[in-house]
Parts: sequence; C-alpha cells; structure tokens
Amino acid sequence: MSDKQVTKLKKDSLIAKIFAKQEAIVALVIIAIAVFLIFKRPDAFPTSRNIFNVLRQSAVYAIMAVGMGLVIVAGGIDLSVGSVLAFSCCLGAYVNASVESGLPAILVLLIILAAGAFAGLLNGLMVAKIGLPPFIATMGMLSIGEGVALMLTNGTPIRYEKTWISAFGGGYIGPVPLSVIVMFVTVALGFLFAKYTVSGRNVYAVGNNPRAAKLSGINTDGILIMVYIISGALSGLAGLMMMGQLNAAGPNYGSGYELDTIASAVIGGISMAGGEGNILGVILGAILIGLLRNMFAMLAVSGYWQTIIIGLVIIVSVAIDCIRKKKQAK
Repeated sequence: MSDKQVTKLKKDSLIAKIFAKQEAIVALVIIAIAVFLIFKRPDAFPTSRNIFNVLRQSAVYAIMAVGMGLVIVAGGIDLSVGSVLAFSCCLGAYVNASVESGLPAILVLLIILAAGAFAGLLNGLMVAKIGLPPFIATMGMLSIGEGVALMLTNGTPIRYEKTWISAFGGGYIGPVPLSVIVMFVTVALGFLFAKYTVSGRNVYAVGNNPRAAKLSGINTDGILIMVYIISGALSGLAGLMMMGQLNAAGPNYGSGYELDTIASAVIGGISMAGGEGNILGVILGAILIGLLRNMFAMLAVSGYWQTIIIGLVIIVSVAIDCIRKKKQAK
C-alpha cells in the first residue's frame, strides 16, 4: 500500500470518527442554520444583541439539561423540570411577598434552590425507594408542581423587585448576559462531575447495568436520588434566572420546558438508553433549540409548526442514536 493510500485511509478514518460523534453533527447543523439566517435576515440575525439573546434563551434549557442529562444517563427521565422551575420561583416570591419588609435576597435564593432540590428528592425517593417508573413518578410531580404554583399565585404572577440575585437572569458583564456565563459554568461543572468524580462515573455504571452496579458495591438508590436532586436544584436555578429576567414569578413560567430540556440533552448526545453521553454536548443541544426558536420568530413560523418541528428533531436525534447502537452491536 502506497503512502498516499495510507494517508487517505487515515484521513477517512479521522472524518468517520468525527462524524460518529453526535456533537459534531449538531455543531454543523448549528453552523448551517446560522449561515442560512445570515443570508435570509442579514439585518437582524448577525447582530451581537440577537446572538446574545439566542444564548440567553439557550441558558435556561442548558442548565436544566445538565440535570436532565445526568438523570437520563442513570436510566431515568424527569418530566417535572418545567413545573419545578415554576413552583420553586413562585415559592420564593410568595414567601418574600408575605414578609412586610421582604426577605434578604440570599434567603430567597436559598428557598428557590432548596424547593427545587426538595422536589427532586421526592422524585428520587419515589423512583429508587418505592420503585415507581420514572415516567409515572415525575409526571405526578409535574402535576403537583403546577398545582402548588397556581395555589401560591392564584394564577397571577407575583412581583419581585430587583435585588442582587436578579442579576442571574437580567444582569450583564459588559455586553455578555450573566445568565450565559452561569450556563457555561454549570455545564463545565456538570462535565467535570460526570467525568472526573467517583459519583459521576457511578452514574454511568448505574445507567449501563443497574444490577451489575449494585453487585459491585455501588449504592444505586443513592445515585438515583442524587441525580434527581441535582435535576431539581438546577430547575430551581433556572427559575431564579427567569424570575430575575422578568422581575416576577408566575405559575406558567416553565410550561413546556420539559420537552425542550429533554430535546437539549438528547440532541447533545445523551443516549435515552442510559449509561452513555457527554454532558458537554447538552450546551450544543440547548443552543440548537434556542437557535431554532430564534429562527421561528424571525421567519414568523406558526407556533403549531414550531412544536411539530421540535418533536421531529427529537425523533431524528433518538433515531440516529439507535442506528449507531445497532451498527456497534454488529
């Protein structure tokens, strides 16, 4: 075999390895959509303000997708993230409004994060200790969270005057929204936790084979409870960001976000079969969802079609993952 043939084989092998990763495909799709919008709407899309708006919208999806990704890797699913987002920020705003002079901002922050973590704890206990299927347990929590948020607010958003915690949703460092920085930090911490800590590696072991993980001495129940707590706490953080951005907490703030959050995780390469996926990929999935939403707005796409297209994107992403697994099994 000649040197040219060897070089060509190595090049083809490298290209094949790159395209075998879903993250690379998603990155190319993002670039393709961006190029399309640059030519289609050169007056609106390529502006720094619009790009940061896309990233700010993606931040909420990405932050919740880190928790969702860990839950899916562990073999579960969390349908309650949207209602937990609404419930946690509504509880914080409600308690703050109930005190005549208001609560210190740090207490509001802790209430919101603790409320999200508590909802996640309940999800984890129902799945790990009671043995409820994750779909049923978290769907029930979705309904409970929505109901509690409506009860706290009477269906009307509760005003929250700006404090320093409002910066998480509406603050800027120079031209960069603080929420975008929080997104990158959260995804980086999620990646480091999943890849370089014992507990993070155990999440993958539980998702791959729960029985084998248990026999090897891993506390599988504890791992499941932990990932649901993380998912709940990050939903609370997303609620804090939305409250800071809108200066209010409403019962419908997280409505439908479970779909976009699952989409962000799955599109980013998290396998629905569990035990596989790179947490860093969720940021690409979230940016793709945010970019699609931005494109829909710019091209005046009907809300009905938006829902259909997002659903198709999820199906295609899962289908690609299934096809790849079948090829690997051969």
